[in-house]
Amino acid sequence: MAEKFVQIIAFETDRIDEMRTLATDIDRRFGGMQHGPTYQAVLKDKSKDDRYYEVLEFASLEAAGRSRHDPGARAFAERMAALCTSPPSFIECDLLESSRPS
Repeated sequence: MAEKFVQIIAFETDRIDEMRTLATDIDRRFGGMQHGPTYQAVLKDKSKDDRYYEVLEFASLEAAGRSRHDPGARAFAERMAALCTSPPSFIECDLLESSRPS
C-alpha cells in the first residue's frame, strides 16, 4: 500500500486574501478528482508577518505526480507565484502517521 504524500508550500505574500481565494478555487477544482489533494490547509506563521504555509495531502506520491502534471495545477502554480513577494519553497514528505482527536 502506498504511503500518503504531503507537500508543504512555504510562501510570502502581502495579498493573502487573493491567495486564500486561489486555494479555495483549487480545492473546488481538484477536490473531487482521484489524483487531487485529500486534505488542504493554509497556515499563517506567527513569527513573521506575510509568511504562510499551504499543506496539501495526497493519497500517494503517484497521485501528487498526476496532479502536478495537470494543466490546471500548472496554472495554479503560476497564479500563486504571481501573488508571492518572493519565490515559494516546497517541502515534500511521506506521511508516516496522523491522527485526529475523537
